[in-house]
Amino acid sequence: MNKKQILLIDDDHELAELLVDYLAQQNFIVHCCFDGQSGLEQAYSNKFDLILLDVMMPKLNGFEVLKALGKEHNTPVLMLTAKGDNNDKVRGLELGADDYLSKPFHHQELLARINAILRRIQLVNQQNQQAFLQENSSLSVNNIELHHGTRAVLCHKNAIDLTGTEYQILTLLLEHHGQIIAKDTLSEQILGRKLSPFDRSIDVHIGNIRRKFLPHSSVEKIKTVRGAGYLFLTGDNS
Repeated sequence: MNKKQILLIDDDHELAELLVDYLAQQNFIVHCCFDGQSGLEQAYSNKFDLILLDVMMPKLNGFEVLKALGKEHNTPVLMLTAKGDNNDKVRGLELGADDYLSKPFHHQELLARINAILRRIQLVNQQNQQAFLQENSSLSVNNIELHHGTRAVLCHKNAIDLTGTEYQILTLLLEHHGQIIAKDTLSEQILGRKLSPFDRSIDVHIGNIRRKFLPHSSVEKIKTVRGAGYLFLTGDNS
């Protein structure tokens, strides 16, 4: 079995050494960069299955690296944030990170997050490949179109760039349009974990999707049902 390639961008040398040894036992190869600039260069120069990205680093911090990676870079990113700093977590998700993990963390929790992200990516790739071979490989609800074979997303015929996590959330909402999807369900099916108290990950991802729709449609597509979850509206909006 081919080993998955992980890029760790973190200036903590001791942590890096520990993760290289631990993840090697789990069939991963970890490449380390100790500042944001060299990490960014590595991310563009080589193909990785996942990026572990710290926030506070010399030269470029984690947020600056995320901004520089931009929309065209589709490698999933797991942010490593300071414990209890919800602003860092939200900002990382808003800039395109797929998930976050607070430091200090247990190695097994990190491994669980890594595997959850990689499983999601594998599932999406399998679904896209299957859809590509089928005639009806798209979803269209309320002027939002998903074309699974190419993973293209259109809002009123305008192309929308979504992260892998955002794409999966939107797919689930569209597949169950007109039905309320609980945040617990979204967290378990998309993020691969139970929703914990004060976890705003799903809220931020939904907010990102809404914000990307806004330039092309001012009419609400995804409704928040307080205390219940989210509902993709089926109306014929203009």
